[in-house]
Amino acid sequence: MQWKNETSITKFILLGFGNLNEVQILLFVLFLVIYILTVAGNLLMVALVVYDQQLHTPMYFFLGNLSFLETCYTSVISPRLLAGFLVEDKTISFRDCITQLFFFGALASIECFLLAVMAYDRYLAICIPLSYKVMMNFRFCLLLVSASWITGFSSSVLVVGMVPQLSFCGPNEINNFFCDMAELLKLSCAKSPLAEMIILVCCSVVTLIPFLFITGSYVLILLAIWRIASSTGRQKAFSTCASHLLVVSLYYGTIIIMYVAPSEGLSPSFHKILSLMYTVATPMFNPIIYSLRNQEVKEAFRKVVMQNLGMI
Repeated sequence: MQWKNETSITKFILLGFGNLNEVQILLFVLFLVIYILTVAGNLLMVALVVYDQQLHTPMYFFLGNLSFLETCYTSVISPRLLAGFLVEDKTISFRDCITQLFFFGALASIECFLLAVMAYDRYLAICIPLSYKVMMNFRFCLLLVSASWITGFSSSVLVVGMVPQLSFCGPNEINNFFCDMAELLKLSCAKSPLAEMIILVCCSVVTLIPFLFITGSYVLILLAIWRIASSTGRQKAFSTCASHLLVVSLYYGTIIIMYVAPSEGLSPSFHKILSLMYTVATPMFNPIIYSLRNQEVKEAFRKVVMQNLGMI
């Protein structure tokens, strides 16, 4: 890739939470525990979906993919965040910054598409139950997941491919704990309207279209649930999508506040906290939400524990 203008920046400084020197060790321990719980919880969810025959359904196939994605997603951000609490050198090379930006953007985009796919799955299960098993066969599920991963990585290639159209000549301080495209655009000393427009359009497409699709799906789902005669039937139907709706609310809620809501009067520290929510906290909450509200997951976990205890 050829740079549009000469750039003199070879490293960036991730400011992170450097203003909290007195609690650096405490924060390191806290986020290390969160990272371990996140990876362990999501990998356990993947293992349960693979291991238990009762979970070999489209809904859990998508959930297993989401859990695997969350493991990769948090592993792109958390190691660099943890290192920032222990070392004095807060710098990240230009190449490492762009690499982190690429994988973060790709995985975040894939999550948006997977959440939309899961909403479509719930729509078919509740609104068109008689055709559900025929329509959501394994081949179609695999196609939806593959399309999500391919589209996510493709969109990230396009967005990161615009970075060479920018130039960086100083300052080089990123006021966050990871390489964020919004921060890079602020640091660019030679603006490229075309590159910025392409970045804005791509980011809007991969977040807004899945969000509108999810919203439309749940409007139809709620209307279908409302038409169910018995209260028990309504409760049972809603419980099958409550966990997914909660995950979507957590993920998109923080993104909307972060990038859509007016930023006037909001401190950089508040933006860092929001960034922590959708990069660190949400991946940890997802397996907890699905396990606490799902009897089938609880039963699969109980069987695994009992069988392992029997082996001992």
